[in-house]
Amino acid sequence: MRAQTMSAAQARRIALAAQGFGRNYPAVVGTRQLNLVLDRIGLLQLDSVNVFERSHYLPLFARLGAYDKSLLDRLVFGRCSDFVEYWAHEAAIIPVETWPLYRWRMDANRARYSTPGSWVAENGPMLDWLRAELADHGAVAASEIEHDSGKGAGGWWGWSEVKTGLEWLFRFGEAVSAGRSRFERRYALASSALPPAVFEREIPRSDAIRELLLLSARAHGIGILADFADYYRIKNEPARAAIHELVDAGELLPVTVEGWNHPAYLHRDARIPRRVEATALLSPFDPVVWERRRAERMFGFHYRIEIYTPAPKRIFGYYTLPLLIDDRLVGRVDLKSDRQNRVLRVQSSWTEVDAPLETAARLAPLLRETAAWQGLDAIEVMGRGNLAGAVAAELGVEI
Repeated sequence: MRAQTMSAAQARRIALAAQGFGRNYPAVVGTRQLNLVLDRIGLLQLDSVNVFERSHYLPLFARLGAYDKSLLDRLVFGRCSDFVEYWAHEAAIIPVETWPLYRWRMDANRARYSTPGSWVAENGPMLDWLRAELADHGAVAASEIEHDSGKGAGGWWGWSEVKTGLEWLFRFGEAVSAGRSRFERRYALASSALPPAVFEREIPRSDAIRELLLLSARAHGIGILADFADYYRIKNEPARAAIHELVDAGELLPVTVEGWNHPAYLHRDARIPRRVEATALLSPFDPVVWERRRAERMFGFHYRIEIYTPAPKRIFGYYTLPLLIDDRLVGRVDLKSDRQNRVLRVQSSWTEVDAPLETAARLAPLLRETAAWQGLDAIEVMGRGNLAGAVAAELGVEI
């Protein structure tokens, strides 16, 4: 059977609809609305940068509008949460029922990093002590552990060693996240913190990878092998085998997309909306843009985060957020929340060459909503960027 052909615009709309864009903001954002988005995108990537806002809050804001961040905190970090953390895409919040899908990765981490001479092999006594600490005290942060309690197990350990040891237990699946306090992860033994049905579930590696690829395809709507594999950081070869099985099962439909140089696949439940109406600023770690090659192929949008670029070499700014208008990425805005002075600083603002004329008019009310969501009273627009003057005019402020 000949593969269906999609236009590039159709592919964009499919992908955005799969990610939860194109729907009206709900009148009230509660736990139900947050859960619906989390179910749709499958995970929230975590990052410590807080110059504007921590990244895991932003995908919900982009899809739902302003919401109470404490609701998300309680939902994903609270006691008896239905979410945990693991290395999914990067460090990420995931539904607890998907935790067993990563056992093969936990086992691979243990095998790879426990070889003779490794840090793990050389620090067995400390890891045993940490296991005992977690068993005795339950959920604790690295900073809360009494470092000198390890004397009887072979010596005194500093905070950095404790943190390193806990992170290895986390990677190996022996410890899990049990919430966060001031963004510091709290650790607990997986055997104690997870529901027994989750902890005891064993899934063969090939089955787990196939299920992760299916979740990825659902979150993408449409994509190529590399797109689906990257979502959960799966290597191409096992991903290719899983995709073939999913095609045979009718879960994925082979398609071609105009302008794409690789075979593409459509999730069987993907919607193909006639249009997508949206105005949103995306986190650098939003699933729509976190795979930079996909963003360039799908939207013609070349994007790199410049946090680690020396200031004189930055092109667009330190924490530049892509601007989504309808089904296109049309600009980028570098934002900073000056919490002390209660000001949202637009440090630079740029449009792409084909951005619509109403870009500034669409962005200005979003910036007002963003400032209010952040609890900031004013917006200051700096003069950097080809959109700055128009944005300042729309906001009625001087540069």
